[in-house]
Amino acid sequence: MRTLIVSSLVTADGIHGDPQLWAGEYSDEEAVEQWLGALKKSDAFLMGKNTYELFVQMWGTPEGPYLERLHEMPKYVYSSTLTSADWANTTIVSGDAVAAVRELKEQGDGDLMVYGYGRLSQALLEAGLVDRLDFTVNPVVFGSGTPLFRPGKRVNLRLDSVSRRGNGAVALSYVPA
Repeated sequence: MRTLIVSSLVTADGIHGDPQLWAGEYSDEEAVEQWLGALKKSDAFLMGKNTYELFVQMWGTPEGPYLERLHEMPKYVYSSTLTSADWANTTIVSGDAVAAVRELKEQGDGDLMVYGYGRLSQALLEAGLVDRLDFTVNPVVFGSGTPLFRPGKRVNLRLDSVSRRGNGAVALSYVPA
């Protein structure tokens, strides 16, 4: 069975929305190397409509190994409103995202990667499908924006690993307890 990993950037004050406004200075070579390593282990990339639209706008053209990997890998967009996808190797999945991801997890043994912690990630975590949560806490207080967690079902976690980057960001990995 595949391992489902949710990876999200977050500020020190718990904001994850609009990372293009605050994460750039912390997305250094060390960070990109770490992200590329995770993508190389992943069989597919999963996202909701909002993440898809942001990524196509920001990363529509592959430049460098990280974006080349992201472009070449299979991508699944879970949306009830999106009707077409212009990004290479992208499949739109409508309907019950939780059931579709459950089925996708059973189809192999590699990693499935989700970036961000939006409605899709929260639904997958609450359904017990997430095997690991990776949060990179960036050393900035942004002051406003979309908080990482919204009201929902309680899920107990266990800290699996901690690492510190030279730029002050801290990577935290949690697994369901």
